[in-house]
Amino acid sequence: MSSLAEYFYTDWEAMTRNDWVGLIMTLVTFLLMIIVYFYALRPKNREKLEKHRFIPMDEDRIDRGEK
Repeated sequence: MSSLAEYFYTDWEAMTRNDWVGLIMTLVTFLLMIIVYFYALRPKNREKLEKHRFIPMDEDRIDRGEK
């Protein structure tokens, strides 16, 4: 088990500003993705999301001049 602990060991004091920015951005992105997944997969929000299902295709029709 010590080899696993050594593998995941992090020297927090040796981290540079870029390391901290990358760590914080990764964590924020991870948390936002979890929030989006829960919002999108929640059955209560299904009707709200389904009515906007064909928006990309509707915008293509408008760009081509179709109604």
